[in-house]
This record gives sequence, structure tokens and C-alpha cells, in this order.
Amino acid sequence: MDTTRLSRFVSGLWDDEIVPQLVEYIRIPNKSPMFDKDWVAHGYMDQAVELMSSWARGKLAAFPGATLEVVRLEGRTPLIYIEVPGEGDDTVVLYGHLDKQPEMTGWADDLGPWKPVIKGDKLYGRGGADDGYAIFGSLAALLALREQGIAHSRCVILIEACEESGSYDLPYYVDHLAERIGNPSLVVCLDSGCGNYDQLWLTTSLRGMTGGELTVQVLDEGVHSGDASGVVPSSFRILRELLSRLEDPATGKILPQELYVDIPAERIAQAKASTEVLGTAIYDKFPFVEGMRPVTDDLVELVLNRTWRPQLAVTGAGGLPARESAGNVLRPQTALKLSLRVPPTLNGAKAGEFVKQLLEKDPPYGAKVSFKVEKDGSGWNAPQLSPWLAEAVKEASEHYFGAPAAYMGEGGSIPFMGMRGEKFPQAQFLITGVLGPHSNAHGPNEFLHIPTGKKVSMVVAEVVAKHYAQGAKA
Repeated sequence: MDTTRLSRFVSGLWDDEIVPQLVEYIRIPNKSPMFDKDWVAHGYMDQAVELMSSWARGKLAAFPGATLEVVRLEGRTPLIYIEVPGEGDDTVVLYGHLDKQPEMTGWADDLGPWKPVIKGDKLYGRGGADDGYAIFGSLAALLALREQGIAHSRCVILIEACEESGSYDLPYYVDHLAERIGNPSLVVCLDSGCGNYDQLWLTTSLRGMTGGELTVQVLDEGVHSGDASGVVPSSFRILRELLSRLEDPATGKILPQELYVDIPAERIAQAKASTEVLGTAIYDKFPFVEGMRPVTDDLVELVLNRTWRPQLAVTGAGGLPARESAGNVLRPQTALKLSLRVPPTLNGAKAGEFVKQLLEKDPPYGAKVSFKVEKDGSGWNAPQLSPWLAEAVKEASEHYFGAPAAYMGEGGSIPFMGMRGEKFPQAQFLITGVLGPHSNAHGPNEFLHIPTGKKVSMVVAEVVAKHYAQGAKA
């Protein structure tokens, strides 16, 4: 393999075609179905599917026998399914998604979620890094191998449209396509993060998540606060009391031991190693207000908190009028949207059931309390890397980043990985991504670091080639 030639090919393809395609993709407000209940009528998801499929079909002409199908199961989001024939009997699965998080507030004046803007080496806008680039990067890797006549195994590319809603449609597609997908020996996922943009980062674990809507109702309608306060318990106060069953309000520590697991010694060692690489960049990347500090000065504890311990975030609220229209009313109810990250090896569904029972039992003052579980995906803990993959990753990082590969768990969730890990326990996994410092996925001013996108594509090409080569030697 001529790595210089491969770098030149991939970089040129990104500059000439992939970045312009991502610019158009960012313009499409194809929010995940959890955030757009009328996604079918709006048609934005279909627009994104058509944009990606049209580009991919043009590139598949380079691979004799390659096919692309937009699979549509009744009542479910679509899925792009691509097969690229290869040598030997092994299969590689490459995964990504095309649905997006909602707009979020706080974008800079010259930026916006559906407004693609290129500044230097960054492409701003929703979804480019998380992870619209995946289908383009995957095909760029295979095209780079084709350009040099380098053999690879059969490759299957799966691009779903429900990941940001918890991938609740994906199991149906995986079962529907099981015979066609086969039994992959390597799974590549490009939907993860990176500790910096200076080297390749492999994700060793992903937290699971559960969450939903907690509602406390005390009245059938709002009443004068001067008349009712001190007589009618506040729904907000009751809700705050319920949350204290789950989370220590002073420290943020999750209280029930049922939501913890024993952290593997290997992951603790990797956490320590990652802090030696990143230092205070572990928290410097966040836009803290002046005077704010992280929950602890212990960097290893910060890494373990975000990768192996449960943590709660309140992501939305209901029943609270806007400040400018908030009268002196004791409100009838308060609702909060809760997102609870759980350890990689904890069962997400069981965690959701536990939280529901914890919050709903013995309601204070007899209030009407309900917790509607909306998501319950389990996490994932990577198997040990095979010697060939460890060496391939090491060499590829040196070739394209000029630095050794690094390893760290991620605090987010990729439901696909939990599904794949269960179905293919013997497979090897290359989980990486471009979501590095300040890229701010899900938040305002999200960006794709274009050089990292290129380099990740190059790494995938080299690893896929070496996957076939090691199998051919066996």
C-alpha cells in the first residue's frame, strides 16, 4: 500500500465531492423522529436519504456487482443498505446514521443548525460530524483501496435514520437483513469521539442510557399563588424531592447502587493513560462560564465519571410558562425530561424499569406522579483487540496522524454497538469518530473537523485492507 498515494486520493475526494455533499446535507432539517413526530409528512428524512444514495450510487459503479437499496419497513424510518463484493469469505460491516438532533439555542450570529459554514478547516452545522460523514468516509476508504487495486473482504454499509432517537427501528432492520449481512468479523463504526485531533482515538466502551418524562400533577388547573401557597404543595418542590431519590443534589452523584457496576481494571488503566495524553483538556474543551470549575480536580475520576458511572441530565421541562408570561399562579403540574447515562455493562431496559419504580412509588402528599420511559439502550464494552488489529491501528495512526493511537471510553451511547456486540461476540470492532474538543455535537456551533474526517477515512482504508490480508494468511 502506498500510503502517500492513499492520502492524496482520499483528501482530494473529500475536497472535491464529500465536503460539498455535506454542505447540502447540513441544509436539510432531518431531525430524528423523537424530535419531529411528523417526519414522514415533512419529507426531510427522504431528502437526506436521496442525497446520500444518489452520491453513493455514482461511486458504486467502480465496484462490479455492488448494490445499494433503500430498505423501508412499514411504519419505520428508512435504512440505506450497501453491499460491496470482496475477496474471501469474511465480511466487514461499516455503520453510520443520517438523522439529526434538534436545533438547540445559542448558535453564533453567523452560524445555525441548517446553515453550513466553512471556517478554516471546520464545517459548521448540524449533523456533519454526528455523523453524516460516515457513508462518505466509508466509501472513500473503499474507493482508495480500489484505486490502488488492493484487495478487501466483502463490505456491508448500514446507514440508519433513527440513532438519535435510540435506534428503536434498527433491531427490526438487523433481523430483516440478517441473512444478507452475514456474520462479520470486523465492525467499523464512525459515530464516536476523539480526545484530540492529533491522533487516532479508539473507543473502548460506551455508556448506555435510559430516560423519559417525569410528571408531577397536584391540581386540575392553576390557582392564585397567594391563595394556595402553603396549602397546596408545589409540583416543582415535589419533583425536586423525587429527583433527590435518584441524585445527590449537592454532588450530582447517583445514589442507588443498583445503577453502578464494577469498573474493569483495564478501563481504569486506560483512563489514567488518557489523562496523561490530554491533561486538563478533558474539561478545558467545555465552554465554562468565568469562575466555573469541574466537579473534581482529579482527572482520572472525571474520565471514569463520564465513561463508567451513571450520571443524570435534565434536558427539558414542561408546565413552566415563559418568564415574560409567568403570572402569580401555583401551577397544576411540572414535567421534566430526564436523560440518565448508565455504565456500559448495565442493562438499559432494567435500569429504566428501576428508575420508574423509584420515582413513582410513595408519591409525596399523594400527588399524581408518572415516569414515562422513552429510551432504554444498553451500553457496550469492547472485546480485547486481536494482535493484527492492534498493530493495524497503531501503524495507521502513525501513517496518517503522525502520532500513536490512543484509547478511551466515551460517555455517549451508540445503540448499534450494543446490538452488534450481542449478535457477533467474536467480531473485532473499530469504533472511532471526529467528535473532538469544541465540536459540540447536539449543541450550538457543532462542527466537523475536516482534516480529521479525511484521516479517519484513511485509517479505515488501511485497517480494512489489513483485515483481509491477515485473513488470507490464515
